[in-house]
Amino acid sequence: MPAALLALAISAFGIGTTEFVIMGLLPEVANDFGVSIPSAGLLISGYALGVVVGAPLLTAVASRVPRKTVLVGLMVLFIAGNVISAIAPAYGLLMTGRIVAALSHGAFFGVGSVVAASLVAPAKQASAIAMMFTGLTVANVLGVPAGTALGQALGWRSTFWAVSVLGVIGLIGILTLVPAQATTESKGLRSELAVFRNPQVWLALAMTALGFAGVFASFTYIAPMMTEVAGFSSGAVTWLLVLFGGGLFVGNILGGKAADRKLMPSLYVILAALSAVLIIFVFTAHAQLPAAITIAIFGAAGFATVAPLQARVMQKAEGAPALASAANIAAFNLGNAAGAWLGGAAIEHGLGYTAPNWIGAALAAAGLSVAVISGLLDRKQSVTVNQEALTR
Repeated sequence: MPAALLALAISAFGIGTTEFVIMGLLPEVANDFGVSIPSAGLLISGYALGVVVGAPLLTAVASRVPRKTVLVGLMVLFIAGNVISAIAPAYGLLMTGRIVAALSHGAFFGVGSVVAASLVAPAKQASAIAMMFTGLTVANVLGVPAGTALGQALGWRSTFWAVSVLGVIGLIGILTLVPAQATTESKGLRSELAVFRNPQVWLALAMTALGFAGVFASFTYIAPMMTEVAGFSSGAVTWLLVLFGGGLFVGNILGGKAADRKLMPSLYVILAALSAVLIIFVFTAHAQLPAAITIAIFGAAGFATVAPLQARVMQKAEGAPALASAANIAAFNLGNAAGAWLGGAAIEHGLGYTAPNWIGAALAAAGLSVAVISGLLDRKQSVTVNQEALTR
């Protein structure tokens, strides 16, 4: 794999760390600013909103700018957001810093996916995308626990300074390792937006939102599920999350390789496996060893979807792959929010801590249904093209 992919992966590691590390630092932030834990939790929602808004907006605005230049600008924005967070004297400015950093998130992964794919042969494009997203998976395995430990030992601001340094390293890597990228052939914002007239683009985005809603319906409540149902101590949850993160890493690599061979069949199998694992998790959550094993498999199945879903939306958005890819990152975040809300609603209605697994399984199955519909449309279009070719 080209060295440029390492620069993209390092940047992705920094972005992934800053997105999720705040979860482990909420008590410290809340205590420092004198706000409640739920109020501090809005820093997570604010970040997600920044991703949803920034992903398509910044990508569209920068459609005529060379992609390497766009990546450099996005990393500068990311660094600025984390520096603002680190020096924030008040809660409001910390929220501002989080949103500024989030604006770069979706656009970076959107443009970065296109750049990663351009660095390799067509047969290896999904694996190249997976390599970039490896930075995001490693952030969950190493970055978030390390950032949480650093923040708890030296104060939460130290974590944002550390992430800012990661951003600088990623920026230097992009400047030195990523080859110059030509401007896109976009004819303007209207031309970029025209790709959304293709129903297949919307089906791809729906697959992403439903698939990841299934993941986060369960994952959001993994801690109470493991302590209240499986009987683990609260201290063991950290190690269970490491297991989950290890599964993410493996699933990301395997998903990319599978998508390079056969994209849609891979999505069928992965989404079906995700739904099946979540159903099994309803029962294995009641015993510690089976629960731990299932968590690792759940992580693998959940993140195996990422590279194929990203490749699919790029495949169907030939006129504006970066914009559609960024919109797909927004779809991931919408799925995260929706899944967490639905899983929480199930618990609030007294269905128990394993109920989110049923919700997640249903959402993943819905994503599979959309994938099947999309695949059938592909076949129909292929038959139509062949028939037209025969009549000429």
